[in-house]
Amino acid sequence: MKFKDIIINAFHVKELRKKLFMTLLLIIIFRVGCFIPVPGLTEGAFSELANNGMFRLYDMLSGGAFQQVSLFAMTISPYINASIIVQLLTVAIPIFERWQKEGPEGRKKLSMVTKITTLILAVFQSVMMYFNIKGSGAILNLFAANGEFDIFSFLLVVLSFTAGTSVLMWLGEKITETGIGNGISMIIFAGIVAGAPSAALMLYNIIVGNSITSVLPVRIIYVVAILVVFLAVILAVVWVEGGERRIPVQYAKRVVGRKVYGGQNTNIPIKVNSSGVLPIIFAMSMLQFPATIVAFIGKSSSTTGFTGFINSFSQGQGWGYIIVYALLIVGFTFFYNIVYFDPVDIANNLKKNGGFVPGLRPGAPTAEYIKKASTRVTWFGAMFLAILAVAPSLIQKIISYFSADIASINLWFGGTTVLILVGVALETVRQLESQLLMRNYKGFLD
Repeated sequence: MKFKDIIINAFHVKELRKKLFMTLLLIIIFRVGCFIPVPGLTEGAFSELANNGMFRLYDMLSGGAFQQVSLFAMTISPYINASIIVQLLTVAIPIFERWQKEGPEGRKKLSMVTKITTLILAVFQSVMMYFNIKGSGAILNLFAANGEFDIFSFLLVVLSFTAGTSVLMWLGEKITETGIGNGISMIIFAGIVAGAPSAALMLYNIIVGNSITSVLPVRIIYVVAILVVFLAVILAVVWVEGGERRIPVQYAKRVVGRKVYGGQNTNIPIKVNSSGVLPIIFAMSMLQFPATIVAFIGKSSSTTGFTGFINSFSQGQGWGYIIVYALLIVGFTFFYNIVYFDPVDIANNLKKNGGFVPGLRPGAPTAEYIKKASTRVTWFGAMFLAILAVAPSLIQKIISYFSADIASINLWFGGTTVLILVGVALETVRQLESQLLMRNYKGFLD
């Protein structure tokens, strides 16, 4: 079924139509919140941060809310980081692992732990932002003289940012419950799409301006080259997102009474990119901690010594940042695969149900084969994610020699953006298609 037909048919189903309109309403609320300013801060408080390194990606994911110093400036990243942390702790903490296996009740407990962790991270990140801009004149001292610490302004800023993150978390859950699903992903998707007009305007300014050269055909060719590369990245992401390694499985025939069970052939699908964009977001968050430490000691503007190195590193400058960023993405991709893919459990389930991989004995040999296949596929997926993530930084380092204006557009047209847009779009279409199939399936009674 084509994408256009899926959308049209979804609007013809009353229940799906309600879900689509509810999703649209919640996204509109998110966009409105992106323009509500935080009291106690000046309008351009984060302008300098939004133009540097990882904070540029931060601003893009928030739909410009970070640069506009709105309530949703911290985006949904504290919730994403908390979710990843709790998921990873299910391996190390027995009670979390037990809750995960208890079904809906256990998942409710894990959800509550995730929310509490989100609030802790949100408060910490809000404090980080406050100290990052403290002393720059961007904070309005309401009950203290200039230069003195104003506890009221501090609490006002921290609580405002924390409340904004809590509202985003609530909006994401509501989209998942009453909308079309994937609430957190839909919020990030909406934030990125909101930046599309600005990216298109930058391309237009390249054509009508003289940022590269005064020769118009050269500027047109440059813009066309950017669009061609952008489309090529989309095709690559679609290809990898749909890619999977299928391990063939056969089930032995069993005779129970007069009936014969089993005997069919199937496969175990191993996705090339099973972790999505989570390793990129988690790696980005980890790289913010050095800048946080420097901000707390009040040297966020230093350009010399160790603090100067940390500031340069946190702003995405130099090859050290690119290499560490790529290594973190690869590491988190493998860690995610270890947590969510258990070859031993799969092999045991096959053995219990009379299934086997042709040419392999059930049990340990099958588990070892599945583990090797999963590792090879994960290597490809991890390298693909790392290349997508660092490509904008590499391109920016190259073309920044020509124009800073040109360098600023690469982030929106980069691989991380495309991965999120394509991944969320494909998953949304799959969900709509499955719900349409469920509601239109006539069954054998008809």
